[in-house]
Amino acid sequence: MSVIKTDIEGVLIIEPKIFGDHRGYFFESFNAERFRTETGVDVDFVQDNESFSSYGVLRGLHYQLPPYAQSKLVRVVKGRVLDVAVDIRKSSPTFGRYVAVELTEDNHRQFFLPRGMAHGFVVLSQQAIFQYKCDNYYHPEAEGAIAWNDPQIGIEWGIVAEDIILSEKDTKHPMLADAKLFE
Repeated sequence: MSVIKTDIEGVLIIEPKIFGDHRGYFFESFNAERFRTETGVDVDFVQDNESFSSYGVLRGLHYQLPPYAQSKLVRVVKGRVLDVAVDIRKSSPTFGRYVAVELTEDNHRQFFLPRGMAHGFVVLSQQAIFQYKCDNYYHPEAEGAIAWNDPQIGIEWGIVAEDIILSEKDTKHPMLADAKLFE
């Protein structure tokens, strides 16, 4: 696999090695030993999640606060999404900045987000199946979130705002300046 470092410390784009022939393709989507060796990240994933969404659905920007913070390894099985990580570690030199990567069923890219990132994605295809691994269990009392359209962050989502579909909950998140964040 190839590991691409981003402008935010710890946020990585991972490109697996694809073996293809006339029958189709094969790739190793996760191997704990290889992940540790090639990324330098020692993480033990304990929970896998999957979501199905249609064009324009935006999920985010979500995170879990300590002591239930989560690192995530995300990928798209079907479709195409723009995936976003926002640095919400107050002491980080990249606090408030974001990295975005397009994840598709064709590029097989994965996106690793260390603890201290708000995470969100928007579906760019007709439908998408999105999978992610977490290194800590979900705890509703530790939920944190930031408004998807916070002008301080300025995320370019790749679709017009009128096409964005949010859950009722995702319409009520605070701006970065008012959110509970990582110290």
